[in-house]
Amino acid sequence: MHVKLARTDHPVQEAIAQRWSPYLFDAAPVAPDALRSLFEAARWAASSFNEQPWRFIVALREAPEAFERLLSCLIEANQAWAKAAPVLALGVVKTTFTRGGKPNRVAAHDLGLATGNLMLEASARGLSVHAMAGIEPERARALYAIPEEAEAFTALAIGYRRDAAGASHELAERDRTPRTRKPLAEFVFGAAWGEPAAFVAG
Repeated sequence: MHVKLARTDHPVQEAIAQRWSPYLFDAAPVAPDALRSLFEAARWAASSFNEQPWRFIVALREAPEAFERLLSCLIEANQAWAKAAPVLALGVVKTTFTRGGKPNRVAAHDLGLATGNLMLEASARGLSVHAMAGIEPERARALYAIPEEAEAFTALAIGYRRDAAGASHELAERDRTPRTRKPLAEFVFGAAWGEPAAFVAG
């Protein structure tokens, strides 16, 4: 099995170094207790005013009708590879605060925090998660009766990654491509925009 540990410039937790988003998934199901722990990790993410604006709609491949329904909410390019994952989920945000009904401008940010927690829990358990922006939000709204104050925002493919052997050349190459990230100096600023913080530059 190809391993893509992050080549970090500074020490990080093992689950962070191990986490990456494969395109190739094994058909093996994910145990219910593992899924509960993934969404428990999401549950404990930080959020503005503790609003917890995230909602997840989940479908398992072992329930074919429900799985196909959720799969149809992805754009075709994502359906092509995500259909192999044993678990699919839609990440939905409630866009207004429960108290007062005012717009929650950081709802998507908080969904991201919950998803990040879920991904790291998955990584620590030997599972993989691939998040997608390529979805059909209005189809999801119609199929799942998502209310007006909420919006389907992202999708997740969850499962055990498979080896690239025997996979299509394009997907195999994607999974073999080395992981890269910008250096800290390009996004951690100090005195002015674009000026690296002293602890980064020093």
